[in-house]
Formats: sequence, C-alpha cells, structure tokens
Amino acid sequence: MEVTHIQLWEKCLSIIKDNLSPEQFKSWFEPIRSLGYADGKLSLEVPSSYFVEHIEEHYLRLLAPVLKRVYGPDVQLFYKYDQIGNRPDTSINQRSENPSPAIRPGLPPANPFDVKIEATIDSQLNPRYTFENYCGSMSNKVARSIGETIGDDPNCKTFNPLFIIGPSGVGKTHLMHAIGIRLKERQPQMRVLYVTARLFESQYTVAAHNGKINDFINFYQSIDTLIIDDIQDLIGKEKTQNAFFHIFNHLHLNNKQIILSSDCPQSEMKGLPERMMTRFKWGMTVKLDRPDLELRREVLKLKAQHDGLTIGDDVLDYIAESVTGSIRELEGVMVSLMAHATILNLDITVDLARNVISNAVKVHNSQRAVNFEMVTQGVSTYYKINSDQLFTKSRKREISDARQMVMYMAKKYAKMPLTAIGTRLSRTHATVLYACRNIEERLPFEKQLQEDVAAIERMFTKEQTQA
Repeated sequence: MEVTHIQLWEKCLSIIKDNLSPEQFKSWFEPIRSLGYADGKLSLEVPSSYFVEHIEEHYLRLLAPVLKRVYGPDVQLFYKYDQIGNRPDTSINQRSENPSPAIRPGLPPANPFDVKIEATIDSQLNPRYTFENYCGSMSNKVARSIGETIGDDPNCKTFNPLFIIGPSGVGKTHLMHAIGIRLKERQPQMRVLYVTARLFESQYTVAAHNGKINDFINFYQSIDTLIIDDIQDLIGKEKTQNAFFHIFNHLHLNNKQIILSSDCPQSEMKGLPERMMTRFKWGMTVKLDRPDLELRREVLKLKAQHDGLTIGDDVLDYIAESVTGSIRELEGVMVSLMAHATILNLDITVDLARNVISNAVKVHNSQRAVNFEMVTQGVSTYYKINSDQLFTKSRKREISDARQMVMYMAKKYAKMPLTAIGTRLSRTHATVLYACRNIEERLPFEKQLQEDVAAIERMFTKEQTQA
C-alpha cells in the first residue's frame, strides 16, 4: 500500500512530539499540515510568516534531520501561508533557508500601516529574546514576574500599561521581546507588534508625507499588544505624540495591552504633555536595576553555554566582579574573550580575561547603541562602495559580500530582528539568516574576514566615542 504525503508528515510529527514539550508541540507543530510531497519537494502549510521565522530560528536543527530521515537526504522544504488571513489568493510560497536577491511578491512592506488591517502582521520580535534565556535575580525579579504573568495570560490586563524603566543595557528590550514571544506562543494569531519609538516616529513622518495618517492610526489601533521601546525618544515630537495619544487611548479603552520602556522615570521625561504622562502611570511601573553579582554571573554562565565555551569558575567570578555596568557589557566581554581564545588559540584564563576587560570596558563605558545607519555607513566606508548600492538588487561579488556583512553586523551589534534587517534591505528573513550563519561559520577559519570584522568594529567604536 502506497504511503501518502499526509502519513509521511504524521510520521515526522510523531518523532518531533517525542523531542518537545507538549506546549511547544501544540503551539508550533500541531497547526502545520502537509500540502503535498513530490519530486523531493515537501510543501507545508503554516499559519503565518511569523511561524516560518520562529521554526527556522528555534526548531530547524530538530526538523531538518527528521525530514531527511523520513523523506530522504535530498528533501527540499517549502512553506505556504496566506499573507492575508483566510485569503488563499494572497498565499506565499517560501523555501526553507533559501536566500533570494529579489523581494517576494506580497511580503510585508517596510511600513506596517501599508498592510491592510486584516493581514497577519510581522511582530518584529527577536526570537532569541525569550524568558528561557532571560537570567533572573533580585535586581529584576519583580519585572520578570510581572512580564511572565502578562505573557502567560493574554486576558490579564492588571498591568496595563506596563512601563519598564532602567538604564541602557539592563535587559529592558529582552524582557519586552520575551513578553511578546510568550503571548504569540499562547495565541499565535494575536496581533503583537514591537517597534522602537524612533521607528514609530519615522513611520508617522512617512504617513504624514503621503497623506496616510488615518491609515497609520487605524493600523496601530488594530494591534492587540503594542510594545514600544525607548518611549522617551518621542520627546519634542509633538505631532507624533498626538498620534500616539489617540492610539494609546483607543487601545486602552478596548482592553488591549500596552508595554513601554524608557531609560528614565516618567517624572524626568520633560517635553511630553501631562495628559500622556498621566496615562503612563495608569498601570504598573517596574524598574530594572543594574545587574547584581548573582545576575552577572548567571548571564556569563548562560553566554558560555550558548557559545559552547568551557570557562572555569575563577574566570567567571573575576569577570562578574570586574564588569558591573550592564548586561550588554558582560556579553561584549564574553564575545571578545571568545575571539581572543579562538583566533590566538589560547586557554581562557583569568589573565586573558584581565587583558580583555582592560581594553573592552574602557570602550563600552562611553558607547551609545549601534544602529542600522551606523552599520551601513561603516561597512560601505570600509569596502569603499556607495552605501546606496547595498539596497539595490546587484549581485556583484563586492556588493553582495558587503550586504552580507551589513546583515551580520546589524544582527550582532544593532540587535535587530532578522525580519527588520530584511525589510530595510528588501530581503527575506531567510536571506538574512543565511548571511549571518555564513559569516559566523567562516569567521573562525578566515583571517581576512576576521580582519574585516575587527576593522569595522573599530569604526563603530570611534564613532561612538566621538558621539
């Protein structure tokens, strides 16, 4: 009796189910169904583009060997999803990890308000920022507990709005993404959106220029959970403030969750109208303090495990006691430590850590965050090309290599989600994922690539120090 494509996929599901928790399997694999298998090509129907990114980021290392085992070593995987919910005429076919130089028809445009309100939206969440890898201690216990409460129960609006305050590098952005990801895990069709205040302001400016302010506001009023990072960046932007005020009122009135972050308390945010400040205080305000010793040590241990490093307790203790500024500083020191140990073939010792810290921390103390514009400018300057060429469809080797470097740097240093990087460069998230992995895999073995990365890093450092 011939085995059908549905039976083959059910066999895959059986194997996958044995390797995941019931919650993970139910959320991310039960909704998938097989559309067909022919000529070595497997087509799976998924609910949305968000599913594709989440599966490729979190479960591809499990899924790929399972597919090869069931379908054979040459199987090719394609995802299919409706760009607009329950509208097959808007369906997209996307190949797993298949970099494409062109924009796929129907993919979300750069500004979300250009998408019809009934469309499934890209949440702009970074799949790496989860509660599972969010280290906890007394310095963030309250904030984490409230965040998990919101994420675990989408109907809970006790903490609405949630206002997170704290200095740069203490984990505000990670916590906000973790809440959004948990909400999407609980309710995959929920309209969750993460944006920075600067991006929000930029989108408003474009909408105003194009006469689409109503479309902009209507889109944002359709969100179920709106997450805006660095809300203090709206200070002085009066017209954008007015638009946000109306969006805030509508969402709150309709019992939609709002999550905001700032590097300073509401009382210090001079330049925002009192009516907005009052609304910020309606819900719950939590503060993330600079990481205590316990949290710093947990962050280091998790980073070492993630990077496959074996580091002695004496080294971890030395770094945790020496680097006290922020979690971002700790991660930067670990990256530098790994680079020195790998490139110079050295054991990771307290002496090596001391040398790395003496150079790294002095630099990081005066840094401001790297953004996408800094990345494109640095890469184009280093490779001596016009930055505009990075945004073209050119396949010339020098342009393609520089574009891959931009993707890698934007992901690593600007901490941008893959889809956000792809949107800026008119590429799919799969293209960005391929580029980042390509550079990460080549870096330990190619001296010239190591020198390129180091030189561009120094350009960031110079720009940050002068800022």
